[in-house]
Amino acid sequence: MMVEDILAKLVAFPSVVGTPNAPIVGWIADYCRSHGARVEILPGPEGDRANLFATIGPSDTRGYVLSGHTDVVPASEAGWSADPFTLRPEGERLYGRGTTDMKGYLACALAALPGLARRDLKHPVHLAFSYDEEAGCRGVPHMIAELPKLCATPLGVLVGEPSGLQAVLAHKGKAAARMDVFGRSGHSSRPDQGRNAIHAMAEVLSSAIAHARALEAGPFDTRFEPAYSSLQIGTISGGRALNVIPDHCVAEIELRAIAGQSPRALLEPVRAALEALKTQGFETRWDELSAYPALALEPESDLAALMTEITKLTPQPAVSYGTEAGLFQDAGMDAIICGPGDIARAHRPDEFITRGELAACLAMIDALGDRLAA
Repeated sequence: MMVEDILAKLVAFPSVVGTPNAPIVGWIADYCRSHGARVEILPGPEGDRANLFATIGPSDTRGYVLSGHTDVVPASEAGWSADPFTLRPEGERLYGRGTTDMKGYLACALAALPGLARRDLKHPVHLAFSYDEEAGCRGVPHMIAELPKLCATPLGVLVGEPSGLQAVLAHKGKAAARMDVFGRSGHSSRPDQGRNAIHAMAEVLSSAIAHARALEAGPFDTRFEPAYSSLQIGTISGGRALNVIPDHCVAEIELRAIAGQSPRALLEPVRAALEALKTQGFETRWDELSAYPALALEPESDLAALMTEITKLTPQPAVSYGTEAGLFQDAGMDAIICGPGDIARAHRPDEFITRGELAACLAMIDALGDRLAA
């Protein structure tokens, strides 16, 4: 199959984050097996979603991982010119949900598989396709935990998030949490008989805002914009009516951490402020929504040199968005970001990738295959 045919097939699977993904994983598994790859489907704890790991080449030596995610964000936003789950060619552009983020990369990896299989590879190429990346990289940790049973420690992991096919050495880490405060309802004329959950949450959020301002004072990493770790309160809701004391309030916060700082640890002062409400008679709950570490690959690393060789581009220092690369690095593997497309097109109506971008990505994987067969 040609890369556009594969991309059309992948886009047609509405593999929205948080939903079952057996159809797309099953199709990819069958395709990989048909070209001689050894395939493992790795169910996640949710029971209705799975990661996929496939290998072409020798299994007893170290190789490289082409890493991507099968899930996409929902396509319910206004502005789509046509069905987002039908690939729509228009000139050089190929429109559809996930074309850039990141089924274009998956399609290239799959389209390159027959050519890799025909080579006498001295080192293997692995495909590591995860689920629920768009929910904060929830699926890939389960696959990473299984890697020691599936392959020798990889020489490097190429995470194909859209980067214009210019390798990226670093990204920030992230932790996000939902906070619930439970008070006691009553008539607003008798605040002394209730416990106002919104007022209590305001104390926590005031602490969070102060913490966010303190983070602006550093430490700094000038590879990033902004150059410091940042905290944001993203959502808040609570209350039922103006004259009713609200007995529940919920807020969601996220922390973006520069390399060298733990996102979870930086959220601890806010969690402590939430816990402190219990001394006032409130019940509280803290639920971690997602967490992944920063990526920081040394510019002098062998993987950075390899990417310069096969892309003909010097790696860029950093990006602000997060990826699964930090989790691979945290598990002891060198990882780097490099994929076709532009991140600015992701999560938007009429998302697209170009034929030229797909061709360039195929050339990159082909160059990797040449190197591994040398």
